[in-house]
Amino acid sequence: QLQASGGGLVQPGGSLRLSCAASGIIDRIRAMLWYRQAPGKQRELVAAITSGGGTNYADSVKGRFTISRDYAKNTVYLRMNSLKPEDTAVYYCNADLRPHYWSFWEDHWGQGTLVTVSS
Repeated sequence: QLQASGGGLVQPGGSLRLSCAASGIIDRIRAMLWYRQAPGKQRELVAAITSGGGTNYADSVKGRFTISRDYAKNTVYLRMNSLKPEDTAVYYCNADLRPHYWSFWEDHWGQGTLVTVSS
């Protein structure tokens, strides 16, 4: 299971850090990702980090957001700086993991955490 936290209300130009922890029986996690969905819009990929630490970002957040990962804690973070009103959305974490070495890989989603950027 994935548990996301860290959302809230922040003024434009402010910062927030989102966290998402994977719990339960886990043998290995491959990619961990953050998506977001703004009201009336489709869910979009914000950032991703591979098991090897490679990262990728949406053009709209490059230079402002940083994704990182604590492998020991099975946790992914999203540091968001210079926030803009258009960053307002529900942010979801996603992980590609397997519970046991003999298991199939599974796609897991967190419950979402709301980020509101407004003055």
